[in-house]
Amino acid sequence: MFKRKALTLITGLALLAGLISGCGGQQEKAAEQPAAKETVVLKVGATPVPHKEILEAAKPLLEKKGIKLEIVEFTDYILPNKALANGELDANYFQHVPYLEDFSKENKLDLTYTVKVHFEPMGIYPGKVKDLAQLPEKAKIAVPNDPTNEARALLLLEKAGLIKVKPGVGLKATKQDIIENPKQLEIQELDAAQIPRSLPDVDLAVINGNYAVEAGLNAGKDALVSEDKNSEAAQTFGNIIAVRKGDENKEAIKALGEVLLSPEIKKFIEEKYQGAVLPL
Repeated sequence: MFKRKALTLITGLALLAGLISGCGGQQEKAAEQPAAKETVVLKVGATPVPHKEILEAAKPLLEKKGIKLEIVEFTDYILPNKALANGELDANYFQHVPYLEDFSKENKLDLTYTVKVHFEPMGIYPGKVKDLAQLPEKAKIAVPNDPTNEARALLLLEKAGLIKVKPGVGLKATKQDIIENPKQLEIQELDAAQIPRSLPDVDLAVINGNYAVEAGLNAGKDALVSEDKNSEAAQTFGNIIAVRKGDENKEAIKALGEVLLSPEIKKFIEEKYQGAVLPL
């Protein structure tokens, strides 16, 4: 009887020692394994089309890099830069370099950019008039009212042979810089987002690419005249990722740029927009 109890006690102690040893081994193995990488949240402001749609396509690619993309939608060109400057956003995606530079200078914002993602050709679209040859005198033409895009619109009207702008003013051009206007065209400055809805009320309208796409218009198919995809405009007005100065080399910001320039996003842009938006 004593021998059986002693044997049972020894066996129990051996099992307990084994369990303790096993737990210690598991703890050592757990300690050897690297900690799971913490998910980084990246908050990016964007206008709906095509910027937000392109960012949505980028989400799963960023998730593979441990980055959760939160998209904040804006419907104007003013608030996204102010929200970025005051820290509400990590980046924004809606504008080209000339607009960013002009806006930053006028509002004393310390912003810069990382990559150029795509180009949206600006186009002259038919309103009441369907053919430039039939454009009457004193016709009404809607153009964006923000400085850079208004200048861009005036240069496009010049390309179409409708007006002539003072040489050398370039992206600083305003209505006051029109030196020839043989048809006495009435240039109406409107908020860029409102212009597609103004088409029934004007003879022609010069529409930014993103708002044209949003309205179901395609610069390659519907515009009477549009910016050439191989032109200097494609580089000058390439849409960018804007960030606060000093944030350009943050890992999450760099990853965002890499994903947006990836073959996967290039393919998405080409297939979805069919020339209305061009990957850079």
